[in-house]
Amino acid sequence: MADTERTENHVLCQDGTMGQIKIADDVIAVIAALAATEVEGVDSMAGNITHELIRKLGMKNLQKGVKIELTDEDVSCALSLNVAYGYSIPEISEQVQEKVKTTIENMTGLHVTDINVNIAGVNTNVNR
Repeated sequence: MADTERTENHVLCQDGTMGQIKIADDVIAVIAALAATEVEGVDSMAGNITHELIRKLGMKNLQKGVKIELTDEDVSCALSLNVAYGYSIPEISEQVQEKVKTTIENMTGLHVTDINVNIAGVNTNVNR
């Protein structure tokens, strides 16, 4: 899978009357990361600062836990997450897969073929 550090633009629509619509790999990675961190029990993207700090500092580092691969109109996505202690990892993973798939498809019009979730850590300092 190609890491998102190599930015590419992909043509979403090429309309002869209005022109092209292009989307960067980084945009899809940020969409995926934001969708994943909206799921209850996901503490943060692996290797990144927590979601609260991301809101304060901006979205630039959010995509680091995401790898994407685009072919024509298909997207394959791999996410590395840290989860909060006490949550069911299989349930969180399934919810993340559904949320990320739906969000990418709704926002970009691309077809998501698979969402692979890697649980990189568990945060034991979470107060629920």
